[in-house]
Amino acid sequence: MRRALLTTGGASALVVTLLALKPHQLPALQSGSPSPRTPVPTATGSGSAARTGTFTGDAVPTQYGAVQVAVTLAKGRITAVKVLQAPDQSGRDQEIASYALPRLTREALGAQSAHIDAVSGASYTSQGYAESLQSALDKAHA
Repeated sequence: MRRALLTTGGASALVVTLLALKPHQLPALQSGSPSPRTPVPTATGSGSAARTGTFTGDAVPTQYGAVQVAVTLAKGRITAVKVLQAPDQSGRDQEIASYALPRLTREALGAQSAHIDAVSGASYTSQGYAESLQSALDKAHA
């Protein structure tokens, strides 16, 4: 009887703990810039919105250093994203950047916007990347 009570109590505590967990969210935006989750419409037709060229985003300061990207568009579609600045003050910063930045670039190319998922363990870098990408896309569509 005692074993059954302990098992039931343990299982109940586990369920309550799991239900209390909240999903991971990016830290609140530091600046007044648009949310990195705001999709950017891509232009496929002719006209001023179907831009071609390379556009440099703003350098976005994060807790660990600035993140800045440049986006290359061809007829309004993202064809490349180049990282110009990334946190690199410590070995840990370089380690995070080495696995996070290629993943973020693949996400951006796939999404064709700054509406990308953050890389686990690189929340600040992910947020800075998305904000800088959004500012580059804003410049391209201005």
